Amino acid sequence: MAVTCNALQLSPCASAITSSSPPTAVCCSKLKEQRPCLCQYLKDPNLKKLVNSPNARKVANTCGSPFPTC
Repeated sequence: MAVTCNALQLSPCASAITSSSPPTAVCCSKLKEQRPCLCQYLKDPNLKKLVNSPNARKVANTCGSPFPTC
């Protein structure tokens, strides 16, 4: 089943990305689901600064779903 790329699916991760709070289980499951879309999000100027932040990478690593190499 192909994943539907929708950055809003990552909204449960917003607090973990913008603060130092740990990601929730919901955040991690959404992040894993949206992982194939992350490179696409990096091409979007509005999403890039959030998705490409060190905290976003930390959240992804904490979730066991490291960023793909784009």
